[in-house]
This record gives sequence, structure tokens and C-alpha cells, in this order.
Amino acid sequence: MDPVVALRELGGVGTFRELLGLTSRSQLAVALADGRIHKPRHNRYCLADLEGTLRAVARTGGTASHLSAAQEFGWKLKHDPLRPCVTLRRTSRKPRGSYELHWADLSERELRRNVTSRTRTVIDCARVYDFDVALCVADSALREGIIDRDDLLIAAARSPRTGRAKALRVASEASHLRANPFETCLYVIASSVPGLDVVPQGHVPGVGFVDLLERRLGMVMEAESLEHHWTKAGLQRDVDRYTKSARLGLVVLRFTWADVMFRPDEVRAAIEDVVRWRTMQAVGRHGLVA
Repeated sequence: MDPVVALRELGGVGTFRELLGLTSRSQLAVALADGRIHKPRHNRYCLADLEGTLRAVARTGGTASHLSAAQEFGWKLKHDPLRPCVTLRRTSRKPRGSYELHWADLSERELRRNVTSRTRTVIDCARVYDFDVALCVADSALREGIIDRDDLLIAAARSPRTGRAKALRVASEASHLRANPFETCLYVIASSVPGLDVVPQGHVPGVGFVDLLERRLGMVMEAESLEHHWTKAGLQRDVDRYTKSARLGLVVLRFTWADVMFRPDEVRAAIEDVVRWRTMQAVGRHGLVA
């Protein structure tokens, strides 16, 4: 796989080991030499030009925020920001240039470090962006382990009224258990289906942990990446898990990254069909239908 495509599937950033699960050393070296990907620090590769964000901060006199701040922290995102995200002090004038601009009070520490705090970055994203984009940021922040969900809940409750409900929803549903934006976006799609109650990394005896589990209806949803399935051993492990799940009477739905990111309506329709079918089966078993 091309390293640029691989990094997109990984959420925009990745380690050397993560990339080698999708691409080769030689392809990685060529992409670095061509400037199509960057290595801002040891064992960290990214798509975004972080220097561009720093230049934007210098030109505007503001602070990197929102998705640009999330990039600075090395968090995995659903997608890179289209333009550098900068927050300016409330009294600042609108600068020239192509930026995603926000105005708010900034602490001296944020101005000195040229980036908003981790907790604030999550809440800022939650208040502004779509739920799936914001939840990817929150999940990645929790996986890092520096802040926890209580931090997010407190900050969301104290956030400005505009966007507070969105922030509270993101904070309440954020989880470190979802491994990447791929799994987070699949969770968002599945959780929007009426009658479905999915949990991330649910444990199935004899099978292990699955990406999403709906215990009541006996449904498993997997975010399938080439990273874990392109070897002979990976294929065998995948087949074994699928067979064990089928023997337990579980329905396994498998989706690719392209499915989830570019065809979410089709993914949702597939899940709805299985929910309808499993519900009818459950009703029939209880003698409520002929």
C-alpha cells in the first residue's frame, strides 16, 4: 500500500511498526524523500505539514487549536484539517490568509506554547465539528493517557453555552478502547441505529475481543484493516475467529476502511437489515409471531 494511503487509514499519524503492517520500508523511504509524508520526531510519521501550522501561528499571532492542535499532540484524526486552525484573542483583527479562525480568551501558557491545552482542544473540537470527527479526537486523547474522561466531562460542563450539549455528548461517549478513527467512525454509525446497543472491545468467550459487540442481538461488527490480515497467519487467525463466532450463533459484519469513511449510509443500511432480521428471530423464538 502507498504510505500516504496507509497513513490516511491510520488516522494521519503512525509509528514505524504500524506503517510496516501496511507498506514496505522502501516505499516509506521514497515517500519521505519525495516529501509526501513527514517525520516530525522519532518513530512518528504524519501526512500534515506541521511547519505550516507553525507558520500560520507566527503570521496571525494566535495559537494552534482545534484539529491543528490535535495534530501537534500526535493524535489520530478522521481527516486532516483543510486549513491551519488558529484561535485568536477576542480583540484581534482578522488576518489575511487562508485559515480556519476562531476567537476566544487564551491563557498565557497557551500563547507561550503556541497550542491550546489537551483538554481544551478536545472540547473545542466537540463544540465545532461533527460528532464523528470530534469523537475521533476525544478517543485519541484518552488513548494517550494524559487526560481522562472525567477531565473531559468537567470541561464540557464548564464550556460556553453554545456547543455545550455537543461537548457533553462527546465527553460522555469518549473511550480509550476504540483503537483508531476507523473503529470510532464505525461505532458512530452503529450507535445511530435504533435498537442497537454496541460496546467497543466486547469480549466473546472462545473468540476474544471484537471491535464492536451487541450482546442482546448476538451481533459482532469488525473494522477490517489490511494491517492484520495480509499475511498467511493473519488470514488463518481471521478465519478461525469467524468460524468460532458462527458456531456460537453470532452474526459477524465486516467493514473496510473505505466502507466506513466513504459509504457510511450503506454501512448503516447493512446494520439495520441485520438488526431487523435478528429482532424478528428473537420475537419468533418467544412465540410472539406465527
